Amino acid sequence: MKPKPKYIIGIDEVGRGPLAGPVTVAAVAVTVNYKLQKPNSKLRDSKKLSAKQRELWFDYIKKNKKLFYAISSVSPRTIDKINISKAANLAATRALRRLLMKHRLPRNKIKIFLDGGLKIKQPLSTFYDPHTIIKGDEKIPAIALASIVAKVTRDRKMRKLHKKYPKYGFNKHKGYGTKKHIKAIKKHDLTDIHRKTFSKKFRMIK
Repeated sequence: MKPKPKYIIGIDEVGRGPLAGPVTVAAVAVTVNYKLQKPNSKLRDSKKLSAKQRELWFDYIKKNKKLFYAISSVSPRTIDKINISKAANLAATRALRRLLMKHRLPRNKIKIFLDGGLKIKQPLSTFYDPHTIIKGDEKIPAIALASIVAKVTRDRKMRKLHKKYPKYGFNKHKGYGTKKHIKAIKKHDLTDIHRKTFSKKFRMIK
Protein backbone atom coordinates (compact mmCIF):
# COMPACT_ATOMS: atom_id res chain seq x y z
CA MET A 1 0.00 0.00 0.00
CA LYS A 2 1.33 3.41 -0.97
CA PRO A 3 1.81 5.85 1.92
CA LYS A 4 -0.55 8.79 1.98
CA PRO A 5 1.02 11.91 0.49
CA LYS A 6 2.21 14.59 2.88
CA TYR A 7 2.37 17.29 0.22
CA ILE A 8 0.34 18.23 -2.83
CA ILE A 9 2.37 20.02 -5.50
CA GLY A 10 0.62 22.22 -8.03
CA ILE A 11 2.31 23.51 -11.18
CA ASP A 12 1.05 26.21 -13.53
CA GLU A 13 2.40 28.56 -16.19
CA VAL A 14 1.88 32.15 -17.22
CA GLY A 15 2.91 33.79 -20.46
CA ARG A 16 2.16 31.20 -23.10
CA GLY A 17 0.59 33.70 -25.51
CA PRO A 18 2.44 37.05 -25.29
CA LEU A 19 4.51 38.52 -28.11
CA ALA A 20 7.32 39.41 -25.71
CA GLY A 21 8.89 38.26 -22.47
CA PRO A 22 9.48 34.86 -20.91
CA VAL A 23 7.12 32.03 -20.14
CA THR A 24 7.11 31.53 -16.36
CA VAL A 25 6.16 28.44 -14.37
CA ALA A 26 5.72 28.05 -10.63
CA ALA A 27 5.53 24.90 -8.53
CA VAL A 28 3.87 25.20 -5.11
CA ALA A 29 3.80 22.51 -2.43
CA VAL A 30 0.95 22.54 0.08
CA THR A 31 0.87 20.41 3.21
CA VAL A 32 -2.02 17.95 2.97
CA ASN A 33 -5.08 18.93 5.00
CA TYR A 34 -3.72 22.44 5.55
CA LYS A 35 -6.57 24.95 5.49
CA LEU A 36 -5.63 27.99 3.47
CA GLN A 37 -6.49 31.33 4.97
CA LYS A 38 -8.01 33.96 2.70
CA PRO A 39 -5.84 37.07 2.92
CA ASN A 40 -8.30 39.18 0.93
CA SER A 41 -10.31 37.08 -1.51
CA LYS A 42 -11.36 33.58 -2.46
CA LEU A 43 -8.54 31.52 -3.93
CA ARG A 44 -8.93 31.17 -7.69
CA ASP A 45 -6.96 31.18 -10.91
CA SER A 46 -4.70 34.24 -11.09
CA LYS A 47 -6.48 35.57 -14.18
CA LYS A 48 -9.66 35.95 -12.09
CA LEU A 49 -7.97 38.02 -9.39
CA SER A 50 -7.03 41.69 -9.47
CA ALA A 51 -3.36 42.68 -9.40
CA LYS A 52 -3.73 43.77 -5.76
CA GLN A 53 -5.38 40.47 -4.80
CA ARG A 54 -2.59 38.50 -6.49
CA GLU A 55 0.08 40.49 -4.66
CA LEU A 56 -1.60 39.85 -1.28
CA TRP A 57 -1.90 36.14 -2.03
CA PHE A 58 1.74 35.99 -3.12
CA ASP A 59 2.82 37.71 0.11
CA TYR A 60 0.76 35.17 2.06
CA ILE A 61 2.42 32.29 0.20
CA LYS A 62 5.93 33.63 0.81
CA LYS A 63 5.39 34.06 4.55
CA ASN A 64 3.57 30.77 5.16
CA LYS A 65 5.70 27.95 6.58
CA LYS A 66 3.22 25.33 5.33
CA LEU A 67 3.75 26.38 1.71
CA PHE A 68 6.85 26.01 -0.47
CA TYR A 69 7.42 27.26 -3.99
CA ALA A 70 9.96 27.45 -6.80
CA ILE A 71 9.93 29.36 -10.08
CA SER A 72 11.49 28.95 -13.51
CA SER A 73 11.33 31.14 -16.61
CA VAL A 74 12.37 30.40 -20.18
CA SER A 75 13.56 33.24 -22.38
CA PRO A 76 12.05 34.45 -25.67
CA ARG A 77 15.16 33.24 -27.51
CA THR A 78 14.65 29.69 -26.26
CA ILE A 79 10.92 29.89 -27.00
CA ASP A 80 11.77 30.79 -30.61
CA LYS A 81 14.25 27.94 -30.76
CA ILE A 82 12.20 25.05 -29.35
CA ASN A 83 8.56 26.40 -29.52
CA ILE A 84 6.32 27.60 -26.69
CA SER A 85 4.93 24.20 -25.62
CA LYS A 86 8.39 22.70 -25.16
CA ALA A 87 9.58 25.87 -23.44
CA ALA A 88 6.67 25.75 -20.97
CA ASN A 89 7.32 22.08 -20.23
CA LEU A 90 11.02 22.83 -19.76
CA ALA A 91 10.18 25.58 -17.26
CA ALA A 92 7.74 23.25 -15.46
CA THR A 93 10.40 20.56 -15.14
CA ARG A 94 12.97 23.03 -13.84
CA ALA A 95 10.53 24.54 -11.33
CA LEU A 96 9.62 21.09 -9.97
CA ARG A 97 13.26 20.06 -9.74
CA ARG A 98 14.15 23.24 -7.86
CA LEU A 99 11.25 22.75 -5.45
CA LEU A 100 12.20 19.15 -4.71
CA MET A 101 15.90 19.94 -4.25
CA LYS A 102 15.49 23.12 -2.23
CA HIS A 103 13.02 21.68 0.26
CA ARG A 104 14.09 18.01 0.07
CA LEU A 105 10.54 16.78 -0.28
CA PRO A 106 10.37 12.96 0.05
CA ARG A 107 9.51 11.15 -3.16
CA ASN A 108 7.00 8.79 -1.55
CA LYS A 109 5.10 11.58 0.22
CA ILE A 110 4.17 13.90 -2.63
CA LYS A 111 1.51 14.00 -5.29
CA ILE A 112 1.98 16.29 -8.29
CA PHE A 113 -0.69 17.99 -10.38
CA LEU A 114 -0.14 20.21 -13.44
CA ASP A 115 -2.58 22.52 -15.13
CA GLY A 116 -3.80 21.26 -18.51
CA GLY A 117 -1.23 21.49 -21.30
CA LEU A 118 1.82 21.18 -19.07
CA LYS A 119 3.98 18.09 -18.82
CA ILE A 120 7.09 17.13 -16.87
CA LYS A 121 10.06 15.88 -18.85
CA GLN A 122 11.89 12.63 -18.25
CA PRO A 123 13.23 11.27 -15.96
CA LEU A 124 11.23 13.22 -13.36
CA SER A 125 7.93 12.23 -14.97
CA THR A 126 8.74 8.55 -14.47
CA PHE A 127 9.95 8.98 -10.89
CA TYR A 128 7.01 11.06 -9.68
CA ASP A 129 4.07 10.15 -11.96
CA PRO A 130 2.58 13.67 -12.22
CA HIS A 131 -1.01 14.18 -13.32
CA THR A 132 -2.14 16.84 -15.79
CA ILE A 133 -5.60 18.21 -14.95
CA ILE A 134 -7.72 20.16 -17.43
CA LYS A 135 -8.68 23.48 -15.81
CA GLY A 136 -6.62 22.39 -12.84
CA ASP A 137 -6.35 25.97 -11.60
CA GLU A 138 -10.09 25.79 -10.88
CA LYS A 139 -9.98 22.37 -9.21
CA ILE A 140 -6.70 22.02 -7.30
CA PRO A 141 -5.80 24.74 -4.75
CA ALA A 142 -2.06 24.10 -5.16
CA ILE A 143 -2.34 24.78 -8.91
CA ALA A 144 -4.26 28.01 -8.25
CA LEU A 145 -1.48 29.09 -5.88
CA ALA A 146 1.11 28.25 -8.53
CA SER A 147 -0.74 30.35 -11.08
CA ILE A 148 -0.61 33.32 -8.70
CA VAL A 149 3.12 32.91 -8.02
CA ALA A 150 3.88 32.61 -11.72
CA LYS A 151 1.68 35.58 -12.67
CA VAL A 152 3.05 37.94 -10.03
CA THR A 153 6.64 36.94 -10.83
CA ARG A 154 6.23 37.44 -14.57
CA ASP A 155 4.33 40.71 -14.22
CA ARG A 156 7.10 42.11 -12.03
CA LYS A 157 9.64 41.08 -14.63
CA MET A 158 7.70 42.82 -17.38
CA ARG A 159 7.45 46.01 -15.34
CA LYS A 160 11.23 45.98 -14.98
CA LEU A 161 11.62 45.45 -18.72
CA HIS A 162 9.36 48.44 -19.30
CA LYS A 163 12.08 50.64 -17.78
CA LYS A 164 14.52 49.35 -20.38
CA TYR A 165 12.03 49.53 -23.26
CA PRO A 166 9.60 52.34 -22.30
CA LYS A 167 8.21 52.77 -25.83
CA TYR A 168 6.38 49.44 -25.82
CA GLY A 169 4.18 49.68 -22.72
CA PHE A 170 5.22 46.39 -21.12
CA ASN A 171 4.07 47.72 -17.73
CA LYS A 172 0.50 47.77 -19.04
CA HIS A 173 0.04 44.78 -21.37
CA LYS A 174 2.90 42.61 -20.01
CA GLY A 175 3.93 41.63 -23.53
CA TYR A 176 0.54 40.51 -24.82
CA GLY A 177 -0.55 41.51 -28.31
CA THR A 178 -2.71 44.54 -27.60
CA LYS A 179 -3.37 47.15 -30.28
CA LYS A 180 -0.96 49.58 -28.61
CA HIS A 181 1.74 46.93 -28.42
CA ILE A 182 1.38 45.98 -32.08
CA LYS A 183 1.41 49.66 -33.02
CA ALA A 184 4.66 50.11 -31.07
CA ILE A 185 6.23 47.12 -32.83
CA LYS A 186 5.33 48.55 -36.23
CA LYS A 187 6.80 51.89 -35.25
CA HIS A 188 9.91 50.85 -33.32
CA ASP A 189 10.51 47.29 -34.59
CA LEU A 190 11.24 44.29 -32.34
CA THR A 191 13.44 44.21 -29.26
CA ASP A 192 15.61 41.37 -28.06
CA ILE A 193 12.86 40.31 -25.64
CA HIS A 194 10.27 39.84 -28.37
CA ARG A 195 9.44 36.34 -29.53
CA LYS A 196 10.33 36.54 -33.20
CA THR A 197 8.16 33.57 -34.15
CA PHE A 198 5.17 35.27 -32.50
CA SER A 199 5.64 38.87 -33.54
CA LYS A 200 7.67 39.08 -36.76
CA LYS A 201 4.51 39.55 -38.82
CA PHE A 202 3.92 42.86 -37.01
CA ARG A 203 7.42 44.27 -37.38
CA MET A 204 8.36 47.39 -39.26
CA ILE A 205 8.81 46.87 -42.99
CA LYS A 206 12.15 48.21 -44.18
